[in-house]
Amino acid sequence: MTFFKKTSARTLLVISSAFGFLGSALAAIPIQNWSQPNGAQVFLVESPSIPMVDVRIDFDAGSRRDTRAQAGLADVTAMMAGKGVRATGSEPALDENQLGEAWADLGASFGGGATSDRMSFRLRTLTEPDLLKKAVHLAARELGEPSWPEDVWQRERERMTASIKESRTRPGTIAGLAYSKAVYGTHPYGFEVTPESLAAISIENMRDRYAAGILPCRAKVTVVGAVTRAQAESLVTELFQRLPSGSGAACPSLPAIPEVAALSAPQDERIAFKSAQAQVLIGQPGYKRADPDYFSLLVGNYILGGGGFVSRLTTEVREKRGLSYSVGSYFSPALHAGAFTLTLQTRPDQADEAIRVSKQVLADFMAKGPTPAELKAAKDYLQGGFALRIDSNAKLLDSVADMAWNGLPLNYLDTWVEQIGRVSVADIQAAFARKLQPEKMVTVVVGGAGS
Repeated sequence: MTFFKKTSARTLLVISSAFGFLGSALAAIPIQNWSQPNGAQVFLVESPSIPMVDVRIDFDAGSRRDTRAQAGLADVTAMMAGKGVRATGSEPALDENQLGEAWADLGASFGGGATSDRMSFRLRTLTEPDLLKKAVHLAARELGEPSWPEDVWQRERERMTASIKESRTRPGTIAGLAYSKAVYGTHPYGFEVTPESLAAISIENMRDRYAAGILPCRAKVTVVGAVTRAQAESLVTELFQRLPSGSGAACPSLPAIPEVAALSAPQDERIAFKSAQAQVLIGQPGYKRADPDYFSLLVGNYILGGGGFVSRLTTEVREKRGLSYSVGSYFSPALHAGAFTLTLQTRPDQADEAIRVSKQVLADFMAKGPTPAELKAAKDYLQGGFALRIDSNAKLLDSVADMAWNGLPLNYLDTWVEQIGRVSVADIQAAFARKLQPEKMVTVVVGGAGS
């Protein structure tokens, strides 16, 4: 078989993995969980239908651990960790191009990224023994032996700086930055990555962040695919073999992060910007992902503004009054209280009326709750669409990783549909009353003459 045919076959298997879990999406999902001697927690779902494995490694090294002066450190650290590996022993150094070619030759992928809470790395490879061995070995090198090339960082910093400056010409970006600052205050969730904060980040800063955060004892590892528990244990052990060793008991503690402060008073910020549409964001700090009100808020928000054309906000703001083409609401739960946001775009001269109607819809929803018909429709939609949340190994990987990261029970996915079914009108009213204070919310409007 030629190299082209081999590569094509591998590509087809990668594509087909999108459907690998479809047949069992509604069945019970057996999740195996154990801790390694180094302290890493492993979560495994065996999915033997396709000879592939997906691995996700999560560390508590996300942007919530950045300082304001070096906002963006987590993001650039995760990015730069994949820009080359250093030479060790008889193994040569690989620059970013050589590393990319090595992964292409294997028909596999490995890469990192950061969110507000996590720095994560993902491996996808076929489980053919020779390919799996080479892919895990290369991933272990990339995870444990990044080269931190200074010239690449200079290039990437220039690129990111230009991108930031360009984004500040868009009203949506301006609105989002002002909104995050107002909602989160001094909490790291509201820090803005700027050209100045990027200029303050050095390669040495990245090395230090990586050394402090990327330790096996801090890792939560999710594995989904055609591997047994013994194979998964061996795979994870090899992935970490080039990182500093240690045990869970000896893992150095990380500094505590303060919670997001509740808003004490309403804020109304108007930013002048010449545009055909005004960008409007209304909201406040919401709730943590592990909050017991999660399902009530999920169902309730689908009815309020998360259900697209069937939501109350769309009905009242768009359909009845023509004040906005797009309007909706969402919660962003995380390790800390992620924001509740009501968002819309409208003509600048209609902004005040659109805001008034939107706030009234929210107030009415909180006062009276959903109707029984709205509740049934929301449950039917969410329960009926559950299978699509886990219908591939990649989706299942992320679902199990989120469950592990937030300390949810191992049967969480098995009981998800049942939990939705239990939500009542009273549950939604009580949950919204506990979480939202409309009289103290932030309102940001970008567009029009301003004030």
